[in-house]
Amino acid sequence: MILKILFVIAIVLQFFAVGVALKLTRVTKFNFSWMLLTIGFIMMAVMRLVEFLPYVSNIKPQDYREIFVWMGVFTSLAFAIGVFMIQKIFKYMKRVEDSRRQTEKMFLNTIIQTEEKERKRFAKDLHDGLGPLLSTVKMSVSSLAQMKHNEASREIVENTELVINEAIKSLKEISDNLSPHVLNNFGLVRALSNFSNKINITKTIRINLVSNLKDERFDSNVEVVLYRVVCELINNTIKHAKAKKIDLSLTKDGDYLTIIYQDDGKGFNVAKVIEQPATSGMGFSNIYSRINSLKGEINIESEHKKGTWVTIKVKMHDE
Repeated sequence: MILKILFVIAIVLQFFAVGVALKLTRVTKFNFSWMLLTIGFIMMAVMRLVEFLPYVSNIKPQDYREIFVWMGVFTSLAFAIGVFMIQKIFKYMKRVEDSRRQTEKMFLNTIIQTEEKERKRFAKDLHDGLGPLLSTVKMSVSSLAQMKHNEASREIVENTELVINEAIKSLKEISDNLSPHVLNNFGLVRALSNFSNKINITKTIRINLVSNLKDERFDSNVEVVLYRVVCELINNTIKHAKAKKIDLSLTKDGDYLTIIYQDDGKGFNVAKVIEQPATSGMGFSNIYSRINSLKGEINIESEHKKGTWVTIKVKMHDE
């Protein structure tokens, strides 16, 4: 009785496999392999069915021994050819995945390049447009300051001159943040060193930068992406971590550039921030996207009251 039940189950499973294979035949690109597998499953189902007949009739399987042998041969052949040909599906899937990744990389690179182009244009418009106007106003106010004034008017002129000087300084900083000329002219290390020095002057946090790169230049896209990523990490630390120190290292190892970033802040829940980027306000989705556009690797670790560690590894010359 148990053997009979097992035969029934085996037959049902065989026909179920036939149905699945037929379905895959209709929905996949390389369906000939699935057709062969379907034939193999059908033959196996028929063989199981014939083996089950003695339990419900007088038919004996040995009467069909030669047919069984030939069916076994054809079944094995169908499975062998089908499995051999199914590798085309995996090759096709790999090509599709490679194409998808390449398209995604091109899409991300286009976004980043467009963003940088707009940053440069906006910075140039500010520098070339507002810069000369403010300089002209400053010259006029300076000339006005040389004239004789009473105490009240002199104070107004001096305050005006002070405000204009502050506006010119702010304009320069905004323009430099939008498109840092140091990065364009001198490279990644000099730009990050300049950015770190500006923050160190404020004495709100201490940034220690070490590197063995000197003034070596890389692909412009690599430099821009890494500069924006490191600046974003520093801004996150200043805004959220309540840290006192940041250790930043850039090292060259063969064809790869490795960045190690560490702060002594309060730390955060990495999984939560990555899963809910919209509510975290820390911009890690943007950081991941930028590094992925370079086909780089990034690993972020953080512990409560023990700080944050970020390791980034990319090829020095973008492919």
